[in-house]
Amino acid sequence: MSELLTPIQIAATETTPSVEWLPRQGRLTIRGCSIPENADRFYLPLYDRLAEYGGHAAQRTLVHVHLEYFNSSSAKYLLELFKLLEDLHATGRTKVAIEWLHEPDDLDMEEAGRDFKALLEVPVKLVAL
Repeated sequence: MSELLTPIQIAATETTPSVEWLPRQGRLTIRGCSIPENADRFYLPLYDRLAEYGGHAAQRTLVHVHLEYFNSSSAKYLLELFKLLEDLHATGRTKVAIEWLHEPDDLDMEEAGRDFKALLEVPVKLVAL
């Protein structure tokens, strides 16, 4: 199996979220807390794999993000991931949709989702759990 289509499973730690990337199904899930000391070290490998995904993209790509908290460096890399997927969406190779999940009483995470939605051209759906 091509490494491009090999799933990625990263367990959550106290400072990094869990990541599940299933390229054949076109599904990316990021869940937990994202406050890594070196956000580039955590997010760049995922970014690289998503960049390579474009040539082998599933018909639809669904991104679920359910973060309890994230820092500014994580926000930068999340936006870069979303922009990469937005570019892929614009090519027509896959239809990208992002679901930003948050607890109903977590106004900070809801607002963060609204901020990302305002910055992106791909559909972003805010989902209160």
